[in-house]
Amino acid sequence: MAMKQSEILFKTQKTPPKDEVAVNAQLLIKANFVDKLMAGVYSYLPLGFRVREKIEKIIRKEMNALGAAEILMPSLQPKAIWDATGRWEGLKKIMYQFEDHAGHDVGLAVTHEEVVANLAQGLIDSYVDLPKSVYQIQAKFRDEPRAKSGVIRGREFTMKDMYSFHTDEKSLDEFYEESKKAYIKVFERCELKAYVTEASGGDFSKSFSHEFMVETSAGEDETYLCRLCGFARNKEIADFKKGERCPGCGAGVLEKVKTVEVGNIFKLGTKYSEGANLNFKDEKGNLRPVVMGSYGIGIDRLMGTAVEVHHDDKGIVWPPEIAPFQVHLLTIGAANEELQKFAESVYHKLCEQGVEVLHDDRVKISAGEKFYDADLIGIPWRVVVSDRMMVQEKVEAKKRNEKNSKDMKPSEFLKVLKK
Repeated sequence: MAMKQSEILFKTQKTPPKDEVAVNAQLLIKANFVDKLMAGVYSYLPLGFRVREKIEKIIRKEMNALGAAEILMPSLQPKAIWDATGRWEGLKKIMYQFEDHAGHDVGLAVTHEEVVANLAQGLIDSYVDLPKSVYQIQAKFRDEPRAKSGVIRGREFTMKDMYSFHTDEKSLDEFYEESKKAYIKVFERCELKAYVTEASGGDFSKSFSHEFMVETSAGEDETYLCRLCGFARNKEIADFKKGERCPGCGAGVLEKVKTVEVGNIFKLGTKYSEGANLNFKDEKGNLRPVVMGSYGIGIDRLMGTAVEVHHDDKGIVWPPEIAPFQVHLLTIGAANEELQKFAESVYHKLCEQGVEVLHDDRVKISAGEKFYDADLIGIPWRVVVSDRMMVQEKVEAKKRNEKNSKDMKPSEFLKVLKK
């Protein structure tokens, strides 16, 4: 995939928006990845959309590897299915609820446990139908009272939510543990160190749950953490203080650190299956409620956290797997025909080798402005084509997170890129 900056909606900003305090929002808006419509609601522009696609691709691969099948459920939902579990009243503070023109009470999706349980009710009959798992990547809506953390905490956001169905707790436990491993793979590929953190089940489950917490000064949560063994517990349920010995390994000392939650998993038990009358016949022909699990990752939240963790004083420094492009090609110099032809030849060589390239081919834009934009956008490699380079039939290549550049033939650069 390749793009030319002259052909897309693109305009960076020199100063951060005054109404944004979060670093992720400031940089994503300045670098033209997102545009703010109102508090907690953002449009994703071409570069931002590509980052989302990269994150979703990673998630799809790992969820498919678990055997989960992708589906898509509606965001608009009837009150009745929420009444069955008692959550219509319970979630009033954050759920957008209203009456449609026909006089029916409806709400916008906060989550999808009720919907997926009702969906499965017509598809699961017997123990031979289990276990099963499905997931979706879809919009959610929450009337957040403090939407001040950029894309990390939005009122409209995208979530990967997965649901599993089982005959018993043992089957659920096995899938739950495999899901933990899959989640860690997702976060590692995004170059985020996520701690598996013990937490409350909240509105979703009475059981113990686990959150995946990333340490950052931008975090809204506080986590007690042992760096020696990786034990972590959410402050909300912690029964100890910082400086105490780790209850996990007994050797490490607990720290209290700021964190952002990028994912969570819950053992739902039979709460939602009972509400939806979701039962199955066991081997003896007895009717039993299906045991369920729920597993979420916030797409926008993951993107925002990556920016909070991976940036410097010049802009974003994207991890390679989720960067919008691999290479940012800059044409520097007078807009003469010879230079343009050389730049195009480099551009096409990269494209022919399957390299994802963003080509800054804009004319009447100074070299300083192009370098500023390149640092702000944060693509892993910057490749400069100029009159000096053209004479030598070379390019000047530099990694975004390194100071020094190197002149090399385009063919040499391709070898370096593929190492």
